[in-house]
Amino acid sequence: MSKFWSPRVRELTPYIPGEQPRERLIKLNTNENPYPPAPGVGAVLRDYPTDHLRLYPDPESRALREALAREFGVEMEQVFVGNGSDEVLALAFQAFFCQSRPLEMPETTYSFYPVYCRLYGVERRALPLTADHEVDLAAFSRDSGGAIFANPNAPTGHGHGREAIAELLGRVTDSVVLVDEAYVDFGGESAIPLVAGHPNLLVTGTFSKSRSLAGLRLGYAVGSRDLIEGLSRVKDSFNSYPIDSLASAVAIAALEDHEHFEACREKVITTRERTRTRMEKLGFKVLPSQANFVLVTHPEHDAAQLFAGLRERGILVRHFNTEALRDFLRITIGTEDEMESLVETLETLCG
Repeated sequence: MSKFWSPRVRELTPYIPGEQPRERLIKLNTNENPYPPAPGVGAVLRDYPTDHLRLYPDPESRALREALAREFGVEMEQVFVGNGSDEVLALAFQAFFCQSRPLEMPETTYSFYPVYCRLYGVERRALPLTADHEVDLAAFSRDSGGAIFANPNAPTGHGHGREAIAELLGRVTDSVVLVDEAYVDFGGESAIPLVAGHPNLLVTGTFSKSRSLAGLRLGYAVGSRDLIEGLSRVKDSFNSYPIDSLASAVAIAALEDHEHFEACREKVITTRERTRTRMEKLGFKVLPSQANFVLVTHPEHDAAQLFAGLRERGILVRHFNTEALRDFLRITIGTEDEMESLVETLETLCG
């Protein structure tokens, strides 16, 4: 440890992203979309006037926020954008959760949430999942400093419907409820329509998954004008120009191509269900998923050994070496050919 680090930095255990391999592997470990972005994205990249790059972008990202507002049926002032949903989440932690009361979240969920708690000195109250590996919405209390959960949850894949979230919002009214919808387009039900009646609801999303733009780093939040203003105050105290002009143009092109969006997500959903059926025939327990991944375990085969065996054979999946998840593998849904290779390799390893 460096003697120059501040005490807070010394105490941090940073988030560890999925491996980005240098060798050629079938990459099923970071929940990227296996299909390319909308064709209009390529057109924007080819035709973008490079002279525009000498100018600062619009600090309010109005064009992109207007496009997102049209997509979700809200006002532009109810939309916030940032460099990936991770940045949006980080700003939300600073804007709403840095307070004396603890922040409640599922015990097993997106592992960046506890990292942000440590970074910003937020007390975390972890709530166990149900016996069916679902986020227990009834466990969230009225008097906490806020609530955050992914819906569908990561890495378990289960998602609650809008009615269940509305019931939660009917109980928790005096603190922010943040619903992270990074995976909602693969079978979940968005809570965005609830924003109109619940000023404490903030819904975050990303272009990384269903829009195939993980390399661009774009995320957003939808909420009341009051919550969006809070996010903007933090953003403008940190970085006035988070969204570059090229990224904004690319994101708008992706949003406008509804046909490509629907086709890609339907292919992922179809492949996910076909993969689930085939893995269950191999003896795997596959948790029900509304995301672009499945979480699986096998009663007779060690997950770490399966992970190693797959990697040796050119297939990379995710193994979380934690107490709650060490018996599981999280497998991103790839193309039909990629998932065929996965299943065939598992047939060999489990034979």
